[in-house]
Amino acid sequence: MAHTAFLRTASFAAIACGLALPSVAQAQASSDTPDDRIIVTGSRPIAESEAAALAVQRASDSLVTVAAADGVGRLPDQNIAQAAGRLPGVAVERDQGQARYISLRGAPNYWTTLSFDGINIVSPEGRDARFDSIPSAIASLIVVSKAVTPDMPGETVAGNVNVVTRSAFDYSGLRIAGKAGAGIVGLGNRNEYEGSLVVSDRVETGAGEFGLLVSGSFYERNMITDNFEIDWERVSQDQRPGNQTRFWARETENKLYRLTRRNWSLSGRADWRPTPDHQISLRSVYTIFTDDEARDNYIFDLDDRQSDLSNSSAPCATTVNTSPTTTGYADVCIGNTPLVGTVYGIDINQRSTLRAFRQSIFTNTIEGTHDIADDWRFAWLGNYTQSKDDRSVTGEARWNSPSTRTLRPTVRYDFRDPFFNTPQLFTTVQLSSPTRYQAGTAVTEIDTFTKPLGQFRVLDAIDTTDAYTARVMLAHDTALLGGDATIQIGAQFDQRTKRADEAEILLTQGAQYTAVGLPTNYNDFSIDLPFQGKLPMGYTFRYFDIDAMQAASDAARANFNFTPVTGNLYDVREQVYAAYLMGTLRYDWGSILGGARVEHLTNRGIAEGVIAGVNQTITATSDKTMVFPSLHVNVDVDDTKRLRVGYTTGAARADYDVLRPNVTVNDANETISGGNPAVNPERSWGLDAYLEWYVRPQGYLMVGAFYRNVSDVLYTQRRTFGSDALNSNGVDRSGYVFSGITNGGSGRIYGVEAAAQLQIEPWTADLGLPEWMGGFGVSANITLNDSAVTKPAIGLVPARRVRLPGTSDVVYNVGGYYEKYGLSLRLQYQRRSAWLDGIADDLADAGDTYWDKDDEMDFSARYAITQNFEIYFDASNLLNKPGRRFSEPGNLLTATGTPTPFTDIYTIEYERFGRRYSGGVRVTF
Repeated sequence: MAHTAFLRTASFAAIACGLALPSVAQAQASSDTPDDRIIVTGSRPIAESEAAALAVQRASDSLVTVAAADGVGRLPDQNIAQAAGRLPGVAVERDQGQARYISLRGAPNYWTTLSFDGINIVSPEGRDARFDSIPSAIASLIVVSKAVTPDMPGETVAGNVNVVTRSAFDYSGLRIAGKAGAGIVGLGNRNEYEGSLVVSDRVETGAGEFGLLVSGSFYERNMITDNFEIDWERVSQDQRPGNQTRFWARETENKLYRLTRRNWSLSGRADWRPTPDHQISLRSVYTIFTDDEARDNYIFDLDDRQSDLSNSSAPCATTVNTSPTTTGYADVCIGNTPLVGTVYGIDINQRSTLRAFRQSIFTNTIEGTHDIADDWRFAWLGNYTQSKDDRSVTGEARWNSPSTRTLRPTVRYDFRDPFFNTPQLFTTVQLSSPTRYQAGTAVTEIDTFTKPLGQFRVLDAIDTTDAYTARVMLAHDTALLGGDATIQIGAQFDQRTKRADEAEILLTQGAQYTAVGLPTNYNDFSIDLPFQGKLPMGYTFRYFDIDAMQAASDAARANFNFTPVTGNLYDVREQVYAAYLMGTLRYDWGSILGGARVEHLTNRGIAEGVIAGVNQTITATSDKTMVFPSLHVNVDVDDTKRLRVGYTTGAARADYDVLRPNVTVNDANETISGGNPAVNPERSWGLDAYLEWYVRPQGYLMVGAFYRNVSDVLYTQRRTFGSDALNSNGVDRSGYVFSGITNGGSGRIYGVEAAAQLQIEPWTADLGLPEWMGGFGVSANITLNDSAVTKPAIGLVPARRVRLPGTSDVVYNVGGYYEKYGLSLRLQYQRRSAWLDGIADDLADAGDTYWDKDDEMDFSARYAITQNFEIYFDASNLLNKPGRRFSEPGNLLTATGTPTPFTDIYTIEYERFGRRYSGGVRVTF
């Protein structure tokens, strides 16, 4: 079909997303100029999707970037996070190698909101929107708004990711599209499967035209992971010279996963156009992400006899002593260092865990758009969404070493290579007079050590969020201030209620184990299966028996009662009453969009807590009114270049588990600890300036700069409570000392962006190149950030400057592709530099924590055998780089008066996932 026809379908999809992109739809309909045409056949997927995306992007009156399906409705990636991660300024955070969270232009991921067709959706986890649970098969467009407009909720700070779902009106008639494929995960030689089907049609009746669409998708990945983790700490007994810069491994462990992850989606949509001026849409989307995880966890508890260490501050010789009177933990006097040493007779804490996580979103919307007069439009919408986060643990058995030191292992550790951790195990030999210990014979089979069963647990934990949205909008087109104007006024009501239900069965006695068929010897609970990963660990082990774990869990449920975990139960409700006024002025030279949004927010939280030593139900309320102005100016430098300048405001609200009033109030000590229902949102304002060049006949160049200021940043802190939310029975608790999440400090983030999308095709003749070279193209973007936040003083830790969590200094994507004669090839490289993950709040911490740089390279190939039949091949994670976190004590030590250079040697988590290869077929009719 012609490019103009494709633009019209994309235009309708933009209209369908309601208030999120009202001006995009209007401008796009008029952007079909002959100079912008390309031919769309389904055999040029990269060129088609880029052209569709740029059409939406160019027509917008605010700053957006877009990922679009190609001419036959396909996005190249499995989930929304992976697809959006190719766009400028978008960085992804991964879990088990799978793209999960989205960070826009370096801001924290909870500043990014998720929408379906313009309706903000609460993720099953809460404010941290998870995008891996949303398959890309349901989307025709992914619109990333980096600038906030008055018709968008004020909780959108860094930006919004809007998933525009498919409609039957996207196509001319009957449409059937399907995909089926399979692949292999290199690590562990595991399989993956995927499939999707979309069926739609539109029917003309005497009552108007109806469009019906149903779709479904499925994806499964079976995985093995290589993992080790280290927990670093400052040891209070270590007082020898040089202790200020010493951090010791409190424990080191291997988490050995056997995983099966699945994504399902089902969606249906019915659209009715009784006349060309009216449309009513009913749509429903259900997505579910499941994570079935069997985890064998071996923890070497190196500090379990820390109290044996002398707290003397006198200098001592640091020669190696292989027969110490202590375990040797944190003991420099026997030659141990934080990175190399031996610890004698330590505890193995072993965990055998079977988990069945489920996260789902079920969203249902009815929407109407009506041209009620020549210059008047009215839109209305109602939505109900239920999000569920099932965190249940099918069963967890804990096996611990006995107290007898000679039945425990001696561990020789070497952490000098931050990418390698292979503890060596020995038996422990006791010497007499005085009591001393030595390493005995080497042990390579860890399960030969005695580890009796110490606990068995079954957990049912489900968080449910019920959300309701009602919205109305009235728009009027008129002449104003010498230009064509659109004035919009709207109102919206949102109510979201999140309930956390958690209960457990906890067995700790031998008779209880017998009742559920649990052996006390681990080897009787395991299977003889070699390690499926490739990480050299220094020992072999036995995987636990999944069937035996499931049988024990079923027996526990049949024989014992669940007990509520009252400290984790809560019911938090927020209501938002919003109204906005927005105007768009269009001139020959460009446009101006401005206005303001007013939101009145009320919170109510119910939870179990302890007040004056008495368990009781606590109810806390708060309310706040906020105004969010914004202004966007778009100047058409010429007919291909657009300059965008914008001012935006927003407020990131605290997550629901922070707002819960699960608090302990001690009237005698005048202290409060726990959640904080009175915490304020993080307030932000920002400036943007971007120059876009839409190269004819096809291409895009962009350069821009941004600045964002933030105040009332959320921190863990001790401070005066300062609220009457917990006053009761005439007791004023506003002056009590509060320990928990609170507001404090301010900061900023600024940076620059650049992007390019170009293909040789339009210029082969002018350059005298052969026709076949026209298939080469490039897509690249880069974002450079600088951020800083003032961290308020906590206890002995003074105020200091740190990065904004989640901010990478550099994020870039570089891709080269070739598509011609039905063949489409793409090689894509993505990189983001290290980013802050957590901020140290105590001198006992080993410093702030960071995620190390992330490098990803993917390859995809498609060949259209016919217009209706295509084969494909995808290769992912080709570099096979690990995910790694580390502690960095430098900033904390500098703040306390002991300068130290930045170091990343203290690995706290290392995980490798393996390369993935898949292939299959796509059909379209």
